[in-house]
Amino acid sequence: MRFGSFRNAIGVMVRPLAPGRWPGLPVRIVSALVLAPPALAALYLGSPYSDVLVCAVAALVAWEWARMCGGKAIELPGAVLILAVLATSLAAALGLYSVASWVIAAGAAAAALAATRGRSGEPVWYAIGVVYLGSAIMAFLWLRADPGSGRAVILWLIAVVWATDIGAYVAGRSIGGLRLAPTISPGKTWAGLAGGAVAAVVAGLAVAMAMDRGGPGGADLAPGTIARIAVVSAALAVVSQVGDLFESHLKRRAGAKDSSNLIPGHGGVLDRIDGLLAAALALGAAIRLTGGTGIAWL
Repeated sequence: MRFGSFRNAIGVMVRPLAPGRWPGLPVRIVSALVLAPPALAALYLGSPYSDVLVCAVAALVAWEWARMCGGKAIELPGAVLILAVLATSLAAALGLYSVASWVIAAGAAAAALAATRGRSGEPVWYAIGVVYLGSAIMAFLWLRADPGSGRAVILWLIAVVWATDIGAYVAGRSIGGLRLAPTISPGKTWAGLAGGAVAAVVAGLAVAMAMDRGGPGGADLAPGTIARIAVVSAALAVVSQVGDLFESHLKRRAGAKDSSNLIPGHGGVLDRIDGLLAAALALGAAIRLTGGTGIAWL
């Protein structure tokens, strides 16, 4: 189905719904209901389905990043950025993490050099795109590849990030108040940040308890483990919001409202997963640095 047809179909589905005080919410909900099930199914089943999904998403977010760096036309620096992120994703999907790291380094340098010579956008943002997107996607694939707890970790992480988004949206709209970063994203508030953190803790604990193999419903989770899961969930909620603000800063520099218009109600793919990318990178780095593995690290 072409993206234009997809957007028209979503529009027909949400016309009977009254947006009320939540402008755009019906479209966002329907888009999520259409796109989330197949994505979650692929991540649940694992390789090769999850690898194909993540590599496809990597190509799309790299394309969106390149467009925001150099305008809608993809020139040589943007093409290098896209190829570097995709190559990183393919190497990570094959378990070649050292190769993926070298691709990130070489790709960032090549994209910056191409931008310098072609004078199409700021070279540093092309390099940042390769490093940030490539590292975050590699971390996500590394987390999912764990044979013991990869599925649980990814589903838990997605639940925490989605709960953060929902909690921040509801609290921000309902409470309002002091702006979190008015020069970057005027719509975000401190109340939204707090609401997102609370929702993340609730979701993180609920999913961890449901997945705990020690007893039904997580009955055997020790108090110390519950406390750690709550702290990590809240921390990832903050990281997720920082990732959202980071992408908002890039969009503001590019003069763009959304990274693209691929997803009705959400904008682009990067708009939808900006927080997930930041959270995956932070969680992967924390697990790696502390020597933990998967949910056991919590």
